[in-house]
Amino acid sequence: MSDAVVIGAGPNGLVAANLLADAGWSVEVLEAQPEPGGAVRSDRGVHPDYVSDLFSAFYPLAAASPVIASLGLEREGLVWSHAPRVLAHPMADGRCAVLDRLPHDTAAGLEEFAPGDGAAWTNLCAVWERLGPDIVRGLFTPFPPVRPAVRLLGGVRRAGGLGLVRRLLLPVRRLGEEEFHAEAGALLLAGNALHADLPPEAAGSGGYGWLMSMLGQHHGFPVPAGGAGEFTAALVRRLERRGGAVRCSTPVVEVGVRGGRAVGVVTAFGERVPAGRAVLADVSAPALYGSLVGEEHLPDGLLRSLRRFEWDFATFKVDWALDRRVPWTAPEAATAGTVHLADGIDGLTAFAARIAMGLVPEDPFLIFGQMTAADATRSPAGTESAWAYTHLPHRIKGDAGGQGLTGRWDGSESAVMADRMEEVVERHAPGFRASIIRRRILAPPTMEAMDANLRGGALNGGTAALHQQLVFRPVPGTGRPETPVKGLFLASASAHPGGGVHGAPGANAARAALRRHLPTALTGHRRRLVHLGGSAPFRR
Repeated sequence: MSDAVVIGAGPNGLVAANLLADAGWSVEVLEAQPEPGGAVRSDRGVHPDYVSDLFSAFYPLAAASPVIASLGLEREGLVWSHAPRVLAHPMADGRCAVLDRLPHDTAAGLEEFAPGDGAAWTNLCAVWERLGPDIVRGLFTPFPPVRPAVRLLGGVRRAGGLGLVRRLLLPVRRLGEEEFHAEAGALLLAGNALHADLPPEAAGSGGYGWLMSMLGQHHGFPVPAGGAGEFTAALVRRLERRGGAVRCSTPVVEVGVRGGRAVGVVTAFGERVPAGRAVLADVSAPALYGSLVGEEHLPDGLLRSLRRFEWDFATFKVDWALDRRVPWTAPEAATAGTVHLADGIDGLTAFAARIAMGLVPEDPFLIFGQMTAADATRSPAGTESAWAYTHLPHRIKGDAGGQGLTGRWDGSESAVMADRMEEVVERHAPGFRASIIRRRILAPPTMEAMDANLRGGALNGGTAALHQQLVFRPVPGTGRPETPVKGLFLASASAHPGGGVHGAPGANAARAALRRHLPTALTGHRRRLVHLGGSAPFRR
């Protein structure tokens, strides 16, 4: 019998398992897929000479996370790699907004668009210098983050008080209008806000866009050398060296509850896996409370609130093996790991409006990744391993592009959508389509089939909008990893602080399990399990 069973070998599950193992607990991680990693995996499925990241690819949050730093994954062989530039946004007039590796260089580039815009960027960076460390500590601390919040409040007062709070709560369109004379600086912020599901007119999108831009400015958008799977491999190696185990192809279908306490799990094969101290679930909140735990163990209010749980946008992704580097019209884009493709702020607004209306956008906003530009090991010299993703509605009412897309995402529909995305790239990089050797399409149902946490291709475990953050995540009145079932902890991106590869939900769940464990209660609990032989049927 293990002290803890962790459901799911995504990054949060593996972080949780590592922290429990560090505390001396025996840990078993059960993963439904044939390999660990969740949304942090890579393969050679597009072309044998090209490494492609299946889902996530760039990791500014991992680079900033004290949780990840504390694990010392470099000792497990993890190496971070950076593109020469962090992010680029080509514009219709041939110029390019660029997030460079150094604040001075980013500011100098924005100054070329309009006098004063460089200073405006420098001022935003200065705010980050004052507040950034406390923001990061607050993000990655169990809710409520009392000590970081006290320090942060003092920093906010010194950095502008209520005026600063107002700026960070602004929609990103308005923040850009107030801070910059030209559109370039605003595009950097707005494109980063749409890495989540925050359109330019959403309250708080300005603060989120600023946060992601500052993380990129000060930490870069690094990638694991050799592929995203190397990050997962480092976590698994670390866990196994500490005695933990990861079992793949082992889906969990039930959390066993006895006397109001989680006592183990049941797999799809009928195997009962007991847990002496805790069960940690790196699964979505709807999956945990809507499937794995019986309704009789949950308060009615939680189940009612769960019906209002909102997913973030669906995602459609295409991977490419290219026989040359991307022929961008704006040369600066060739040196950036991430490239945003949209026709200005208005293009981003139109794109988000189509999604809100349930329509497939006719001119999709693309987040484009140049993996070989960021890590030369990803493909042969002179070539590029590339991908792009865009967002879609979960419920599709029509196709703004007039091609009759319905959301079936069968072979023909997926090909039409992939072609539409390639046409966007072609406008900014004439000759791109001629460079394609092979492509792979990951439509929303495909993503979900490869990782059940990516419901309909939702990447962030639920919307990043203000109404589902902090004490509202995953439902109002929560915000912490504890659940109504004793010994059961929510360890996924559905918990505070949400999506991104930073390990905080897993770390919070592990710390909660360690904190709530009482030796006297544990002794009695383990005696009961021994008396039952650890194999009695779990009763709901």
